[in-house]
Amino acid sequence: MEPRCEQIREQLSAWLDDELEAQARRTVAAHLEVCAGCRRERALLTALDDALGRLEATAPPQVAEGVLARRARPRRRWWQSLALAASLMMGLTLGGALARDMYLLYPAANGNGGEILALEDFHDFPQGSLGAVVVSYGEEGNGS
Repeated sequence: MEPRCEQIREQLSAWLDDELEAQARRTVAAHLEVCAGCRRERALLTALDDALGRLEATAPPQVAEGVLARRARPRRRWWQSLALAASLMMGLTLGGALARDMYLLYPAANGNGGEILALEDFHDFPQGSLGAVVVSYGEEGNGS
């Protein structure tokens, strides 16, 4: 298949659906007049479009019931939401404590106190931000 036919075949579906601009439509139509291979492709697309148009899209009633049953969830009780929030807060707190302890265990690779220099970069963070929390952990570990 020559490159011109490949370009035309990419546009055939849009041509059949009347979605191309006037110049592109004329180009495709002119090519179809001289190219038997692209006319066969157009015939196949037309046959496919006709076959799909004749299909009836009906689903058995149990399909709709199954979808609705999966969609309907029992409501969560208030204490379940509270337990979820408490678990999340406990996880964040423990994660922060573990991260702080791990950070203090790893000295700088070159041994010149690089970890302290990295903590100084966090001093510009607003009070109460994550950066301020990390700095406060670093200050506790350094005896500052």
